[in-house]
Amino acid sequence: MVLDDGRRIVDVAEAIGVGEGTLGNWARLEKIERGERAGLTRDDRAELAELRKDNARLRMERDLLKRPTAFWVKESGQ
Repeated sequence: MVLDDGRRIVDVAEAIGVGEGTLGNWARLEKIERGERAGLTRDDRAELAELRKDNARLRMERDLLKRPTAFWVKESGQ
């Protein structure tokens, strides 16, 4: 109603029984989803979270693999 009909947030919030701030946040997020405003879409946020999770896992695996290699280099150098 706010975005499609151009109604004021205050009026729509009162009509549907939500806070103005909540409705304003929803309208802002919907503008991002529609590409009318800069920001991360739901899909972008989900992908970013997945990439961060993968990155943390890969760092952990890398660190685990470094330990035996460092030990082997130390032992073979003596």
